[in-house]
Amino acid sequence: MDPAAFKLSVPLWEIVIRGSIVYWFLFLIFRSILRRDIGNVGVGDFLFVMIVADASQNAMSGDAKSITDGLLLISVLVFWNVFIDWLSYKNQWVRRLMQAPALVLVRDGVLQTRAMRREFITKEDILAKLREDGVEHLSAVKRMQLESDGQLSIIHDDK
Repeated sequence: MDPAAFKLSVPLWEIVIRGSIVYWFLFLIFRSILRRDIGNVGVGDFLFVMIVADASQNAMSGDAKSITDGLLLISVLVFWNVFIDWLSYKNQWVRRLMQAPALVLVRDGVLQTRAMRREFITKEDILAKLREDGVEHLSAVKRMQLESDGQLSIIHDDK
């Protein structure tokens, strides 16, 4: 094997900066735009898997200049993922910043159209979810909200 395959083709600082910029850019996009489409997987987890898969593919296929470049890039991504998880666990302010707050879509049987519009959720989407949960009428819902993980949760009105 050629020893050049293990040499850095780009300075270490450039790998760290590029990895960090891509991570934060994509994190902000997924956090603000795509949260409802992610489902049970957290935004950070989904982003991490996607970027690591791409970085790994580049390192393995030879698109990266060296294997070391790819391994260092993956290491930067692993660092950010673990650091953010740790920081969110330790600090409530960071946790609130990193997790989207729950968004109320139905309150006391009344659709919250402003919140629905912001997340592109239609009345039909809400009624379909209610049917899945065995709820026949909107009036039977005390609160329905879009959780930070993208799931819709329903609190029934026990009247």
